[in-house]
Amino acid sequence: MKIHIIMHESFESPAAIEEWGCSKNHEISYTRLYRGDALPNDAKGFDFLVIMGGPQSPATTIEECSHFNAKAEIKLIAQAVKAEKLVLGVCLGAQLIGEALGAKFDHSPHREIGVFEVNLTPEAKDDPIFSKFPKSFLVGHWHGDMPGLTQESTLLAYSQGCPRQIVRYTPKVYGFQCHFEFTKKAIEDMIQNCGHELEAGKNASYIQSAEVLREQDYQGINQLLYNFLNCLEEACKISYA
Repeated sequence: MKIHIIMHESFESPAAIEEWGCSKNHEISYTRLYRGDALPNDAKGFDFLVIMGGPQSPATTIEECSHFNAKAEIKLIAQAVKAEKLVLGVCLGAQLIGEALGAKFDHSPHREIGVFEVNLTPEAKDDPIFSKFPKSFLVGHWHGDMPGLTQESTLLAYSQGCPRQIVRYTPKVYGFQCHFEFTKKAIEDMIQNCGHELEAGKNASYIQSAEVLREQDYQGINQLLYNFLNCLEEACKISYA
């Protein structure tokens, strides 16, 4: 399988997603926007598109961030969905998927940074992947926004701080506002580059300290990610060249 990963910033890495792809011997390519890489011209060159997070929002303009062109990404995502590729958006990536399908992103009621529990919705019992998950589980968070919902989408999970954590847009397209991919290295990169957000929100209900973040066990969260990705592969019956 050919996986293409869009990275907005070096410190918002695919981490455990990349580890899964390598362990399966999949072919992985990247658009590192922070380096000035160009987006693919179309969706023909990959089977699976992964859009990572970033400090931007879908409303961020090129004037505000010269390497981020939301309209161009949204166009590519829409092409990938139309071509029935697998698509996974994480954090900002999830918000961009919603925008590509006509749903505007929104601000979360609470900013969440840390490892907190998410709960599956009743609708998740009918999802071919998340019906196999526990009803509640821990996962990473680092966000202040959340993806929009289309009429065709299904909300699969929420947290106390954010009502939209996992969204299935189509059987092949999922959005994660939360972070299953965090590893200890990835969270350290986030702390080093976005640690000011921890200080600014130190008295908030859903923001943990750097010390707490460093002490978390991300391997269990990563295993849930691997389960999801394995099931997504199987459910969609992808054939490889």
